[in-house]
Amino acid sequence: MPELDPKRIRRETTEEFIRVRGPGGQHRNRVETGVRLRHRPTGIVVIAVKERSRARNRTIAWERLFERIAKRMARPKKRVPTKPTRASRAERLEEKARRSGVKAGRRKEVHEE
Repeated sequence: MPELDPKRIRRETTEEFIRVRGPGGQHRNRVETGVRLRHRPTGIVVIAVKERSRARNRTIAWERLFERIAKRMARPKKRVPTKPTRASRAERLEEKARRSGVKAGRRKEVHEE
């Protein structure tokens, strides 16, 4: 698995500061404390607006971006094929028999004389 290169990721990312919505009054409406990061190669967009401080939001956004990129780079584990257990086979057969009985009950009874 390739390593995460923070310098390269920072070069490939655009960072913009945005105004955030919600409670906080005039200060919150005037100051751009929210951070939006867009990683151009992958298209991942991360927004951090929870904190009042731009620096803290920026730190949070970069952490989230690195986590998402690392998660995307991780390869899923290969599934090891296994045989059905004896209990699961028995359960399947019981269910088939029950279903067969339900369907047989829907048929018209034919009386032989």
